[in-house]
Amino acid sequence: MLKLLDENAERWALLVFYTLLVATMAVEVIRREMFAYSSIWGEEVVRYAFIYLAWIGAASAVRERAHIRIDVLLHYVTPRAKAALYIFGDLVMLAIAVLAVRWSLEVVSVSWRFGSVSHGLRVSMVWFLAAVPVGFGLMIFRLVQSLLRDIADLRAGRAPYEGAQLFD
Repeated sequence: MLKLLDENAERWALLVFYTLLVATMAVEVIRREMFAYSSIWGEEVVRYAFIYLAWIGAASAVRERAHIRIDVLLHYVTPRAKAALYIFGDLVMLAIAVLAVRWSLEVVSVSWRFGSVSHGLRVSMVWFLAAVPVGFGLMIFRLVQSLLRDIADLRAGRAPYEGAQLFD
C-alpha cells in the first residue's frame, strides 16, 4: 500500500485538482454564456485549484527529475561526477525548500490568527495559503528520496537516475 501511495499520491491529487478546475470552469462558462450569470465562488475555486495543481505538480516533477534544466555539461562528465552534481543540486534545492516551508508557514499562521476568509467562498484563507507549505513539504520528501537514491547509486558505481528526457 505504501509503495502504491509513494508512486501515485501526487498523480491522484493532481487528478482531483485538475478535475475540479476543469469542471468548475466549464460550469462557469456555461452559466456566463447561456444564462448571463456567473457566481462569485467559481473564479476562486478555479484559482485555488490551479495553485494546488502547480505546487503538487512541482513536487511530482522533483520525483521524476522532470524540471527544466540545462544538462549540456552532464553529457561530458563521468557517472560519479554526474551523481555528485545531482546530489549538490538536490541539496541546494532542499535548503531552499526548507526556507520556503518555514516562511510560508509564517504567512499561514498570521492568516490563522486573524481569521482571514476568501471573498467569494467565505472559507478560511489558511486552506488556500497552505498550498505553498504543502507543495514544498512534498518537495522536501521527494528530494530526500532523490538524495538517498543518488547516494546509493554513487556508492554502487551506477549511473544516477536522470528521469525522462524530453528530447534526445
